[in-house]
Amino acid sequence: MTERSTDERTRIRAAMDRLLTGQPTASDGALTVVALAAEAGVHRMALQKRHADLKHEFYERVRTETKQLPESEKRLRKTVSDLKETVAAQKAEIATLRHQVTQLALANAILTRQRHEPKKDSEEAPGNVIRLRPKEE
Repeated sequence: MTERSTDERTRIRAAMDRLLTGQPTASDGALTVVALAAEAGVHRMALQKRHADLKHEFYERVRTETKQLPESEKRLRKTVSDLKETVAAQKAEIATLRHQVTQLALANAILTRQRHEPKKDSEEAPGNVIRLRPKEE
């Protein structure tokens, strides 16, 4: 490791301690990677790329020491919850649509059958209809 990398790691660990004890000096004190990067004075991508192990260590310490979920995990859990609700609503809608398709198919079958059946003599035209062809007898 280079001296710069060692210095960054030292600053990140010190920033972790300050955030976890609730004594931030350079950030808003949130238990997020953004706040950790600001508190340590490093770029956020440094935590994502070069010091990913420290990012994971930070989140693990947040879970164990504060008995809280990290903000990113809260957002992911909320997203999962929202997606589950969406899937449930879509499943209900699909079931309703399948029922409607079945009902429409049955109605179509009845109408098709009625159309192809010959008319019976007992079926008279309504009073306001004038036949153009005389009744065949």
